[in-house]
Amino acid sequence: MTNNVICWLEKAKEKYPGKTAVHDENGDLSFGELADKAKRAAYSICNITGNAKRKPVAVFIPKSREAVTAFMSAVYSGNFYVPIDTEMPAQRFEKIINTLKPELIITTEEYKEKLEGYGFGLRNVVLSDITKANYDENVIDRNISDMINTDILYVIFTSGSTGTPKGVAVTHRGVINYIEWVEDCFGMTADDSLGNQAPFYFDNSVLDIYTMLKTGATLYIVPHILYSQPVRLLEYIKTNAISTIFWVPSAMIMVSRLRAFKNVDVSGCLKKVLFAGEVMPTKQLNEWIKYIPNAVYANLYGPTEITVDCTYYIVDRKLSDDEPVPIGNKVYNTEILVLDDNDNLVTEPDVIGELCVRGAGLALGYYNNPEKTKEVFVQNPLNSTIPEIIYRTGDLVKYNDRGEIIYVTRKDYQIKHLGHRIELGEIEAAASVIDGINQCCCVYDDKRSRIVMVIEGTIDRQSVIDIMRESVPNYMLPGEIIFVDSIPLNANGKMDRVKVKENYL
Repeated sequence: MTNNVICWLEKAKEKYPGKTAVHDENGDLSFGELADKAKRAAYSICNITGNAKRKPVAVFIPKSREAVTAFMSAVYSGNFYVPIDTEMPAQRFEKIINTLKPELIITTEEYKEKLEGYGFGLRNVVLSDITKANYDENVIDRNISDMINTDILYVIFTSGSTGTPKGVAVTHRGVINYIEWVEDCFGMTADDSLGNQAPFYFDNSVLDIYTMLKTGATLYIVPHILYSQPVRLLEYIKTNAISTIFWVPSAMIMVSRLRAFKNVDVSGCLKKVLFAGEVMPTKQLNEWIKYIPNAVYANLYGPTEITVDCTYYIVDRKLSDDEPVPIGNKVYNTEILVLDDNDNLVTEPDVIGELCVRGAGLALGYYNNPEKTKEVFVQNPLNSTIPEIIYRTGDLVKYNDRGEIIYVTRKDYQIKHLGHRIELGEIEAAASVIDGINQCCCVYDDKRSRIVMVIEGTIDRQSVIDIMRESVPNYMLPGEIIFVDSIPLNANGKMDRVKVKENYL
């Protein structure tokens, strides 16, 4: 029985020692090299930290082969890793460090000066230095045997409503459960090649990294610059015979919006198209299906707090452009509870409730933040007999007539306008099907009590209003429409609503 993810790397390096595990723009790293370098670094970490166990080891390295090596070295040392965005503002970094209090920060020669320039006085090491050391196999084996599946594997920091980032602590068990489901559901094997889009400090990357470790597939870290050059992006996929992608919809929209498929045919290699992180406009999804009709398409859903995803929908029928893509049904070892305002279970179609989750993927909570943890990791209100924690996602959903879950909006995106409670996501959904709109984002201007829609596309304001009148009531029509060349995206590649408000209100 697998009780830690490092067992997957141990098996992969025995079975595929010379096979490429990770490819980036600077070269390849085989499974054998990954395991060897990670163990050497792990032994150094043990010596430097005095054999610290189950402690945070931060990784201040851009997305690369080196970052994956650093992650695995932290785990081999008996600790857990924390990916840090090397481009984040110093103020945010300081808040993370104050919460985390890491034993050590692993960086590269290139980023060491930047790290030390923050002036935090933290103990740091350069990865290339600690991967040169010899190691004692007995020490590494003992670290592995001491791990249990409820130990923390990683902490990923997400935005906090108070301005303080929250560190989500995810266990080995959560990742094992999730990746075993991914492998089984999508038939992942060593023959697959994964095209990574997500930053390593964004939890979508967990599917890429650990599917590679579990199955022996090859992980291609796609150069970030290609996401603004769709033709070159598709050429990269074709050249490297990438079979599987797991991207945020904004990245997929960029490809379909600029008609890149007319220039490059990737239908011969791309077989699995998975997406998550935000709503995928059905109109744009249908463009992908038109050009790559034989691929498997799946909409995955889940917040960081439940180990990447807790529901999924494999597209099994023709969806009209104005029909939302379901988020489907539960993954392995997961129960989905849709609760109304009185914590009653919602089972009827079209009744909106909050999606809540329990199961093996549940995070332990927010690292060093018991107050925030208690707010959303709560006792199951449907069970008064024993302690049973559920996570309240803050996402509003409903069931359709097929029993599939449909995402509606965030609780945070609910507004009160002209006496009506309105879901901004519903307005966006109505607009996204209009020809000439590639992407749109709605925000609320509290000062002027006005719904503002920011549109990326080629259409005039009056046409938008006229068409939307057919699908939404007058009180839901945007009071102001702003046309932009491109909607701001955050570091994870998703629409950045905070920047939209800052830039246009």
